Amino acid sequence: MDFTFTEEQQAAVEAARAVFGHVAPDSVPSPALTPGAVADDFDRALWSKLADADLLSLLLDPEHGGAGLDAIALCLVLRESAKTLARVPLLEHTATAVAVQTYGSDELKEQILPRAARGELVLTAASAGRTGHDPAQLAVSARHDTDTGTGTGTGIWTLDGTQTGVPWAHNADHIAVPAHTPQGRTIIAVLPRSHAGLTLAEQISTTGERLGELHLDSVRLDPHQIIETDEAWDRLHQLLTTGTCAQALGLGERVLQMTGDYTSKREQFGYPVATFQAVAVQAADRYIDLRAMEATLWQAAWRIGTQAGGALPAAGDIAVAKIWASEGVRRVVQTAQHLHGGFGADTDYPLHRYHAWAKQLELSLGPAAAHEETLGDLLAAHPLS
Repeated sequence: MDFTFTEEQQAAVEAARAVFGHVAPDSVPSPALTPGAVADDFDRALWSKLADADLLSLLLDPEHGGAGLDAIALCLVLRESAKTLARVPLLEHTATAVAVQTYGSDELKEQILPRAARGELVLTAASAGRTGHDPAQLAVSARHDTDTGTGTGTGIWTLDGTQTGVPWAHNADHIAVPAHTPQGRTIIAVLPRSHAGLTLAEQISTTGERLGELHLDSVRLDPHQIIETDEAWDRLHQLLTTGTCAQALGLGERVLQMTGDYTSKREQFGYPVATFQAVAVQAADRYIDLRAMEATLWQAAWRIGTQAGGALPAAGDIAVAKIWASEGVRRVVQTAQHLHGGFGADTDYPLHRYHAWAKQLELSLGPAAAHEETLGDLLAAHPLS
């Protein structure tokens, strides 16, 4: 088996390091120091650099201005972005663009993809549902005019409902919103943020970023703005979840590096504390966590990218990856705070920022317990022999 990355994937990593290497975590707005939202917008200057480096179009086909790469390439770039706490909607933007490319109408593709590839349009997705605990597609209802017997299959769709915790909603140009039909199907509506009937209330995340509580009141959409393919939302949600695991891995790796640097320099009784057995064992345990997070991440990304079969559906590998990501990143930052002592809580030092971002990633798209339930359901439905 060959676990090496392709030349194209490695080139994406190098391009990402060149862009994110100039981001200083000390300059990232701190939720501990900023009342309310840490900023009104994401890092537009960094967004422009990502566009110039063609990192916003990695997964798009060449006909849309992209590189035609896969989920592994995206996860490699997201891993680098999290190491510097990059404040950009790279994951949500890319995942939504891929959904439009794969399942959208020709008109929707033409309207969105070329400008999204250049970073001129910003995309995001509503994935938290009404409460953050229920399936996102159940939070919004969608009615087609044919549902009432008044249309011929080409008429208007009407959406009603609420989605909470939508990332970057106040700054995105289009929002992908899952919804359920009276027949129990799931569709995706691709909504302009300024669409009539759509309102946003401000919410603040653990990282201090602005989230949006999205309210839809009889929002009417043309058929070309709707993605009706049955598996479209599942695939979009899977890519979002796997990308979140990649961010957790990158953040955890940077935090463990910070911890190693600090404990190698901090001395007690004339020796670096890194040489103490109690410190070394804790750091080694967290290294094992990171390696498990990495192995399960690449398995999930590979299943998404290749659609390869397995004993369980790809959702099983994604659930395992998110379980490790949620629990692993929490343990890494907790150990880092412990080994840094009081210095870890110093707001002049960036560790507290990483701690806040880790908590956000741990809970985003479901904590470990939620994915353990998913995995249990899959094992019950697909008994291993």
